[in-house]
Amino acid sequence: MKNILKNIFAVALLGVSFTACETTELDLRTSPNDLADDQADPNLLLNSIQLGYAASMDEISDFGAEVVRIDNMFGGLYFNNYPGDTFDDIWLWMYTSQDYIAGDGLNQQVGITANLNNIVDINANTDIDYSFHIGVGKVLQAHMLFLLTDYIGGAAFSQAANPDEFPTPQLDPGDQVYASAFGLLDEAEALLAADPPTLGAQDLFYGGDTEQWVKLINTLRLRSYFLTGNTAAFQSIIAGGNYIADTEDDFQFQYGSSELQPDNRHPDFGDDYTPSGANIYQSNWLMDNMLGKNDPRIRYYFYRQNDATPGAAGVPADEESLACSLVVPPDHYNGFVYCSVDNGYWGRSHGNDEGTPPDNFLRTAVGVYPAGGLFDDNSFDNVGLGEGGGGAGIEPIMLASYVDFWRGALAGSDAEKATFLRAGMEKSIAKVQSFGSLDSSADMSTAPSAADVTAYVDGIIADFNAATGDDKEDVFAEQFWIALYGGATEGYNYYKKTGYPTTVAPSWEPEPGSFPRTFLLPQNEVITNPNLTQRTDLETQTFWDTNPAFPAFPPAN
Repeated sequence: MKNILKNIFAVALLGVSFTACETTELDLRTSPNDLADDQADPNLLLNSIQLGYAASMDEISDFGAEVVRIDNMFGGLYFNNYPGDTFDDIWLWMYTSQDYIAGDGLNQQVGITANLNNIVDINANTDIDYSFHIGVGKVLQAHMLFLLTDYIGGAAFSQAANPDEFPTPQLDPGDQVYASAFGLLDEAEALLAADPPTLGAQDLFYGGDTEQWVKLINTLRLRSYFLTGNTAAFQSIIAGGNYIADTEDDFQFQYGSSELQPDNRHPDFGDDYTPSGANIYQSNWLMDNMLGKNDPRIRYYFYRQNDATPGAAGVPADEESLACSLVVPPDHYNGFVYCSVDNGYWGRSHGNDEGTPPDNFLRTAVGVYPAGGLFDDNSFDNVGLGEGGGGAGIEPIMLASYVDFWRGALAGSDAEKATFLRAGMEKSIAKVQSFGSLDSSADMSTAPSAADVTAYVDGIIADFNAATGDDKEDVFAEQFWIALYGGATEGYNYYKKTGYPTTVAPSWEPEPGSFPRTFLLPQNEVITNPNLTQRTDLETQTFWDTNPAFPAFPPAN
């Protein structure tokens, strides 16, 4: 697991290293009257809410990206890859107020619900108006409730809000959690629409701009109405126009480029740009898909440390550096890249759990978008500390391009759908290309030109218009996948909702087990909460997931 908290906390200049408690209990709602003065400061409590949220988004995005092939998934069997502790940290950051001691001695409490409750209590017992803090906290809490429902089937809310009466709360059913989350968004909008003062609070996302927060609120409603099939409510928000429609409104978490004291770099940059080389494997399916289409984003997403992958076209196999390059692809990989992507795009196929060879200076590293690494200008140099953008990347969370794809999925005609497909691609490509300036050392003459971008977009639209049935949906969904790189929580949801794209590569194992319709419950909470029983499989479906059960759906798994 990446050292997420270290990087997340450093962004807010709250310190470098932290030690978390091992167990998770939902009754750790600390009274603000018992806190030290610095801990009771609502500004610090809001920092804790934002940091717990940002850390959670980084992890949830990784899990979603792995299972749908946007990122690489290591391990052949889904159930073994995602054990009961998968959501332990996310659950902790959602519900508890845990102490983390920074290197400078600052004691910071991390978590969403407990710290939000503390701010509400403080607000009720003072003449100072903390509406901004409470509004922002409720937005982030609502989003996490949506996501916990999407990913584990439900969440604790009604009983979690009353820890004295319910020290071991039960989970609310998913539809009730969604209703509670919508209610939180309504409350947050009422607070933030009045443009309350920030009172010196550090808004890590929108810099205190309450109009932007209201746009985010409506965008969270859009994603949730899309998933639940409430098309009328979705279109009503679109008609109102107050949502994330332009890239300048994008909701994202910004990292820095400081390596030490504090280390505030993008976690993926910290993993890949090291003295010992890259440590992350990129998804062979995604790289091959983008390479085959000549996608203009590929040089921004991925940085190649070499120009050839063993076993690729015209390249000899190499058992030492890439063992699978000697293997004849099995029958279930017919038509898909099994091991080696052309042109030096060196990653791994979905579920490949072979041992790790000495390829850290050979495998493809994360690029300048979104991790703040190197732009791929055909240099084929090795990665190292501080290179490229120095890690000053972002965690994409809710982008304007995502809204275009949701609108396209609900479009009433193919022509309208093609219009939103074009808009989503154009927004995504423009945003990605803007990151090229982070790498001042790059030869940007190798970057795709405006004509290249136009040709690409026009070509995809032509493919979409020429296709029919599943093929048309696959063209659309593949582009949504590519736009989601770096922040793919909604890729998992879209896949469960629609089953597209059907073109994702098969798993390394012919029988990988059921695709996770939800993940297991957080094991630490199951152990300490007698009202919870751990599941024995990954087949429980979220309330809005009304598609056929495993193994009939999704068809590509």
